[in-house]
Amino acid sequence: MLAVGSGHQIYYEESGNPAGFPVLFLHGGPGSRSRPAHRRFFDPDFYRIVLFDQRGCGRSTPAGSIVDNTTAHLVADVERLRRHLGIERWLLFGGSWGSTLALAVAIRHPESVAGLVLRGVFLASRAEVQWYLCGMRRFLPDAWQEFAGDAGADVVAHYRSLVDHPDPAVALAAARRWSAYEARVMAPAEAPGSGGPGSGDPGSGNPAATGELLAHTRVHLHYLEHECFLMPGELLDNLPRIGSRPAIIVQGRLDMVCPPQTACEVAQRLPQAELRLVPDGGHSALAPAMARALCQATADLRERLAR
Repeated sequence: MLAVGSGHQIYYEESGNPAGFPVLFLHGGPGSRSRPAHRRFFDPDFYRIVLFDQRGCGRSTPAGSIVDNTTAHLVADVERLRRHLGIERWLLFGGSWGSTLALAVAIRHPESVAGLVLRGVFLASRAEVQWYLCGMRRFLPDAWQEFAGDAGADVVAHYRSLVDHPDPAVALAAARRWSAYEARVMAPAEAPGSGGPGSGDPGSGNPAATGELLAHTRVHLHYLEHECFLMPGELLDNLPRIGSRPAIIVQGRLDMVCPPQTACEVAQRLPQAELRLVPDGGHSALAPAMARALCQATADLRERLAR
């Protein structure tokens, strides 16, 4: 655990080769967590693998805390963790919200970044968020109706009021509905509750699981309510600061959560970026086609990083 201020303690772990090339895994969400399976994207003989849970997420404490929890704070946490571990430069690996945070870190601290592997690129623009909250109704009208049919014009504010409700049953029911929608849009071709790579378990009665679900949803809504604490165009306009660092962008062509257009825009503005479109890939990093492509990306960067 690493103290980062305002009462926050972030969980981090290391695995792989202690003398290897450092890589930082940045999980998605906002509000998700790192998991043991995330180590498997990296060759443990070559990489010194660092995973951490962002403020309020996973094993970090206090769970679900939104006090001093902004993108700027997370960027500062990454830099604090790097210094704490005595790392000069590292590879950043992030998907979905993790790609947002990876770009924010690389823009703010380019000198500490050796390269990037991005998946399901998300720039936190208003258009992208609206697509997720409303545009998906064109493809999943049944799931969207269950999710937002009674939410009114402001879906985020509606759920924020429910998740913060003093009645725990009301709060948990809202978090479960939010989670169920997330699972459906992650894997739209799967039946609800099929247990595929995009599915969740919003119905679990386990106290630890329900507590994590509430924390996840609270942090997620906090970021969406504040437009992820980024100015319009902030990341896209500042991509030149990253310079000529190598970047491999692995994008599922069938990704409904973060459609390929954003990945293409980022690739066009990074001079050393290589865009790899996975024909049958979706949003989940752990689905077989995407997992293979991501493992290949980190393998392909080994020679360049070793130099």
